[in-house]
Amino acid sequence: MDYKKFIEEQLTNIKETVGRAKAINALSGGVDSSTVTVLGHRALGDQLRTVFIDNDLMRKGEPQRVVEVFASLGIDVQLVDARQEFLSALAGLTDPEQKRQAITDTFYSKVFSRLVKESGAKFLLHGTILTDIEETVAGIKRQHNILAQLGIDTQAAYGYSVIEPLKTLRKDDVREVTKILKLPAEISQRIPFPGPALATRIVGEVTPQRLETIRTATAIVEEELADSGAFQYLAVLLGDRATGIRDNKRQFGQIIVVRCIESTDARTATVTPLPWDKLNRIYERITQIKDVNRCLYDLTPKPPATIEYI
Repeated sequence: MDYKKFIEEQLTNIKETVGRAKAINALSGGVDSSTVTVLGHRALGDQLRTVFIDNDLMRKGEPQRVVEVFASLGIDVQLVDARQEFLSALAGLTDPEQKRQAITDTFYSKVFSRLVKESGAKFLLHGTILTDIEETVAGIKRQHNILAQLGIDTQAAYGYSVIEPLKTLRKDDVREVTKILKLPAEISQRIPFPGPALATRIVGEVTPQRLETIRTATAIVEEELADSGAFQYLAVLLGDRATGIRDNKRQFGQIIVVRCIESTDARTATVTPLPWDKLNRIYERITQIKDVNRCLYDLTPKPPATIEYI
């Protein structure tokens, strides 16, 4: 694929589609949304408003760090505090699809809709990639950023039209585009992170306490496996509990699963054969987290499993 030609075509398409109108996009800091953000600003300049919506589902310090990185690229990103709105929408929900739907509804119908009205934007730049579309249409799991492909008329429902510059690309293609755009390695080589964020790594209800547990576990796993060379690595908080021992007393504690996989485009994946001493160090650190007494390593490839748990 000629990636330079792809970039030129997308810049032209964005300019011609938006014209003199205003556009908006939500940056998560992931490879896809970051690539769209850079493309959008190169095509539209000040006509594009970029926001980072803090939904309280992100990793430790992530919202502030993403804003800092893009400021260094000369791109202003507005940090929007919507933590309470998302947590309220997720309260009491345990079904995976209901949780994803609650996040989608809160994002588009409430938070983002309000921002669009404030900005007067007529277009939304979206980081949808081909794998997102395929998995949603096939019914494997609904991706938060799939709208038009499900028959949703965004103009009628939300008051704006959607532009998806990356919808014909897969993750490995997007990374190639980032090289030409000269995005920093912190962004271009970032491991995949789901749009619904840590809500996809909590099996069961999402609460502030459970979020803090998975945030801490995520930081440990990402620190320990940063040098693994794997495509993706993550921690998952299960809904079940297990009997354990803490301070010579019985503890009915929480269970963390560690997942580390090899892939190129996320359509299929194999499990990384991590060294025993690495697994042992991870388990020791994970079980120091308050109320966690089990740490498991997931040996399941994709398929039959998906990469994320929900």
